[in-house]
Amino acid sequence: MKVLVTGATSLIGRHVVSRLVERGDQVTVLQRRPSGLNGVDEVCCDIAGSGNALPAGSDHEKTADKGSDELLAAAMEGRDAVIHLAAKVSIAGRWEAFEAINIRGTERLIRMAGHCGVERFVHVSTPSVAHAGQSLTGAPAGPADPEHVRGHYARSKAIGEQIALAANTQDMKVIALRPHLVWGPGDTQLIQRIVDRARAGRLLLVGSALALIDTTYIDNAADAIVAGVDNADRAAGHALVISNGQPRTVSEIMQRILHAAGMDIPLRHVPAGIAITAGTVIENLWQLLDKQDDPPMTRFLAEQLATAHWFDQRETQRLLNWQPTIGIEEGFRQLAAS
Repeated sequence: MKVLVTGATSLIGRHVVSRLVERGDQVTVLQRRPSGLNGVDEVCCDIAGSGNALPAGSDHEKTADKGSDELLAAAMEGRDAVIHLAAKVSIAGRWEAFEAINIRGTERLIRMAGHCGVERFVHVSTPSVAHAGQSLTGAPAGPADPEHVRGHYARSKAIGEQIALAANTQDMKVIALRPHLVWGPGDTQLIQRIVDRARAGRLLLVGSALALIDTTYIDNAADAIVAGVDNADRAAGHALVISNGQPRTVSEIMQRILHAAGMDIPLRHVPAGIAITAGTVIENLWQLLDKQDDPPMTRFLAEQLATAHWFDQRETQRLLNWQPTIGIEEGFRQLAAS
């Protein structure tokens, strides 16, 4: 199979590309800058349509000059499937940056995929597109709800997911997969942020920290996304949450991550109401000051730490013909070993 992957340098992207290459697929990666991945063809292009922003004089400068539409068409032509992982992922930042990549970029990819005759399109989304602050216990993947989600990231991804699924047709099967809290060796998002905050004395537990949350080990997430390509006919038009299906308390997850990093430290608790209020104020202040670094707390983060969010995996596993192969215990062993 000929597969185009965007966002291939992310943690999930690297694992997805590795699996595709290992099984003999012809893989093309679409990146703003060279990926350094082995066994793939590369096209350097900005999905937002603003060029690939490479340094002047670089070996790839001529690639940028060709224009992003032409490059995007060349990358898509002859592909059987697209896996769209590229996204603006942050808990802070200007709306325009999220909109350009997560909405307009998705729109351009979907349109070009249809124009080039791509038959399968896997849009990688997030469970936050359907999370409005209430606990989710054994929940199905609810519809994306851009009006009620928290923060620019979730809102932009919700709109992007709606655009993707609206393009599902008999000619191009589209599915949306929502990996939930992906972690594992090499993770610079969830794991590294938790460890860095703990080292700085800024890691807090919100409320009792006994709310159950589900997570996804990186290998399982990558396997599920590849399964999405293989089972696009069966899963077409669906949004599916991916997880290990092993909910644990927030406190246990936090402590085990720190233990894997060689840190056994007590964590302070802050009442949920105070954390949510403080997060809302800080988030507004960050926007007012146009700060681009991550704030210490946001409303979304406080609610995520204070509420349960774990999901019914039966439909996901049935439609993708997939099951997690690495349990949470083995995952933490591998994390500690790394």
